[in-house]
Amino acid sequence: MLDPSLLRSAPEKVAAGLARRHFTLDVTALSTLDQQRKTLQIQLEEVRNARNEASRQVGQARRQGLDTSAMQTAAAQHGEEIRTLEQSLESILAEWEKLTSNLPNIPQDSVPDGRDESDNVVLRHWGTPRAFDFPPRDHVDLGEDLGIIDFAAGARLAGARFAVLRGLGARLERALMQFMLDLHTTEHGYCEIAPPFLANADSLFGTGQLPKFEEDLFALRDDPYYLIPTAEVPLTNLLRGEIVGILPQRFCAYTPCFRREAGAYGRDTRGMIRQHQFDKVELVQIVRPEDSCRAHEALTAHAEKVLQLLELPYRVMALCAGDLGFSAAKTYDLEVWLPGQNQYREISSCSNFESFQARRLRLRYRAEDGKPQLAHTLNGSGLAIGRTLVALLENHQRADGSIEIPTALRPYLGGLDVVKA
Repeated sequence: MLDPSLLRSAPEKVAAGLARRHFTLDVTALSTLDQQRKTLQIQLEEVRNARNEASRQVGQARRQGLDTSAMQTAAAQHGEEIRTLEQSLESILAEWEKLTSNLPNIPQDSVPDGRDESDNVVLRHWGTPRAFDFPPRDHVDLGEDLGIIDFAAGARLAGARFAVLRGLGARLERALMQFMLDLHTTEHGYCEIAPPFLANADSLFGTGQLPKFEEDLFALRDDPYYLIPTAEVPLTNLLRGEIVGILPQRFCAYTPCFRREAGAYGRDTRGMIRQHQFDKVELVQIVRPEDSCRAHEALTAHAEKVLQLLELPYRVMALCAGDLGFSAAKTYDLEVWLPGQNQYREISSCSNFESFQARRLRLRYRAEDGKPQLAHTLNGSGLAIGRTLVALLENHQRADGSIEIPTALRPYLGGLDVVKA
């Protein structure tokens, strides 16, 4: 959520920042609501003062033995007027909350201008896409021929955009999860968390999924819970409403993730690239504001390290302002090379939210002067396990359809170096 004081004092500045996202802020509506709030608060204060004065006069008249019935009637009218004004003020504040809670974050100055993903900027490459001496196959054909991915069973059990991993497929996914968690906890300083896979509305509001993106969530029919779309939700909410004594805090977690993909109809219907349920290892950092830019670079490097150890070529993209997620002030996407598609595809988004989430979460730390200040939050995938499995199969395939296991992953597979049919 944006700073209310900035919205009130400099709405044009906010509008200019949001315009970089191609988002139009209704400055007139915002200013009108704020003026109505000010007017009602002044009126409310005046009537409360009048009521207090009337009560004082009633008390004084009673002590003098005078008839106070007329005074009491006037005081009661003040009370009724106060209730009416309070209701009006509550309504205005609710309108303000509805309007401002749907405003996205303001991009950092370093974010490139642009409208959509076609305007994102390539920052760097790591590794060179392999030159195959045979036609490379995609993960669907490879996985089915190896007997480790069963799309027909997934469709039968649940429907479209689901898959079943069998045998070494399931073991590979488990190995990737354990490899990522061990790397982030032992080398990168994250505390591993095993969170709930359900979240309440307050948690999803705090990280920005609600109210704007409810259509992308799976909600339980008769209970006030949602299936989490990412471990970002429970991890960032661990410190919701608290004044944190020690920063930085680094959390990581493995969870399944559940998304309707409401805006992705017809996209990536083949294979495991875009599914309703997928597994992910998530990284979250909570830091002081002056440290968040450095933390963003470090978090991105932590996610990159996974790809490097798995020997998967990738590139780092700086998202343009028009392609930023709702809560993000700046985002780097890691895109892994997929020979089966002959293109780079996103495998991690690493974002700095600055104080946007912390304000919604009321997540603060105590500054040197002793006053509570809003922290900054960051998160990134470290990595999406299903897409990592896809990249591993396609990049390390052999002509006979077998898959060579990268050296770093072999200890998690009991020393296995090749997956064969």
